[in-house]
Amino acid sequence: MTRFFALLALLFLVGCAPQPQPDHLTQIQERGVLRVGTLLGPTTYYHDLESETGLEYALAANFAEQLGVELEVVSRYNLNDLFTLLDQHQVDVVAAGLDRTPARDRRYRFGPPYQEVAQRLVYRQGSRARPREWSQVDDEVVVVAGSSHHDWLQRNAKNYPNLRWRATNEHDAAELLRAVIDGDIAFTITDSNILDMQRRYFPNISVAFTVRDDLDISWMLAAERDASLYAEVLKFFGELRGSGELARLVDQYFGHAAQFNYVDTSAFIKAVQTSLPKYRDFFVEHSGRLDWRLLAAISYQESLWNPRAVSPTGVRGLMMLTLPTAEAMGVTSRLNPEQSIRGGARYFERMHDTIPARIPEPDRTWFALAAYNIGYGHLEDARVLTERQGADPDRWIDVRKRLPLLRQKKYYRQTRYGFARGDEPVRYVGNIRRYYDTLVWLDERGRIPAQPIEISLPSGSGDEAPDAQQ
Repeated sequence: MTRFFALLALLFLVGCAPQPQPDHLTQIQERGVLRVGTLLGPTTYYHDLESETGLEYALAANFAEQLGVELEVVSRYNLNDLFTLLDQHQVDVVAAGLDRTPARDRRYRFGPPYQEVAQRLVYRQGSRARPREWSQVDDEVVVVAGSSHHDWLQRNAKNYPNLRWRATNEHDAAELLRAVIDGDIAFTITDSNILDMQRRYFPNISVAFTVRDDLDISWMLAAERDASLYAEVLKFFGELRGSGELARLVDQYFGHAAQFNYVDTSAFIKAVQTSLPKYRDFFVEHSGRLDWRLLAAISYQESLWNPRAVSPTGVRGLMMLTLPTAEAMGVTSRLNPEQSIRGGARYFERMHDTIPARIPEPDRTWFALAAYNIGYGHLEDARVLTERQGADPDRWIDVRKRLPLLRQKKYYRQTRYGFARGDEPVRYVGNIRRYYDTLVWLDERGRIPAQPIEISLPSGSGDEAPDAQQ
């Protein structure tokens, strides 16, 4: 009997002994949810009219799918709040477009880099002479508290005893850029990808100089947790980079934004106020399966919304239709704004339908735009060249690199349709993507007027545009 009770006691002690905890990855899989912390913003994570989007969201959604779990996005406006979430294990990873700093390196584990940015000091064009080094910065610099810009100033401001600066928790990076435009603050430091996005709407943000260059952006994980999830992050980004999907995603969100022209962007913003309202109803009425804002962007690229535009090659009107295309689309007068828009919309729809259905969006639309510009035959020639060179003919980012080869005899003599100015559709698609994104942003904020308004372009000093640092 004594031995029986001793055995019971032993079993009780074994049952009460602490059991080994599953590793981090197993916890996520048992939970069925990957919790990702991020910042709300145009370069990371945001809601459009229909769904969640942003580069960080796209990456996190792909990672959760690879792990076989659901994605839960935990968004914050404040960087320090994100760090607290990670410290308290309320999120598994932080994906917020963050770069490594000495302070962060001591506290967190960083995944592999997936994007590279520069950090720029910016100000409002025309508000002052452009400073070209820190000793010439004559007013306060305001940065986001907890940001790497804040960290850099803490470590380096002592070298510039006259520099005035402060960090704030009240605004995010995009809001500080807007405060610069509104004249509420003089300077801020911003990452180049955020600057590229915001200059499409606010072209008067001017670059003083580059603070730091070639900074790697990575995900952050808690350093004290086991490395099981970290190993999966390494594997995920390795496979994503190797497949070309990482380059495609970065291009989807940022590839068209980096090219900036102050004069062109300012003219477009002005045309949205003065010209677009005259034709908006036609774009909406005849858009069919298209987004009317994409149709309007195509029209601006074609004619600058000039209904009487004529090219030396004989294309005419708001959509710059050739005579054979106009006749095929039932357009009797190419200079009639409504007829031109209707004909252009139907022609672009036909071109879009011609692109192989297996090609996913948004690449299918970029291919259709290129075909609208250069012709479907030349586009197919470029896709054939792409495949011959071992790249993916169904990815715009790959075909875009081969289109300019159609100018070179050693390449175009191998094609069915021969010589073409293949660099033109590359610029064409990039311009339309920028115009379209700007129209979407303005429209969602109610900033496209119902009636034309008279405005004048802001003036600036002659040495400030374009920016030599870009």
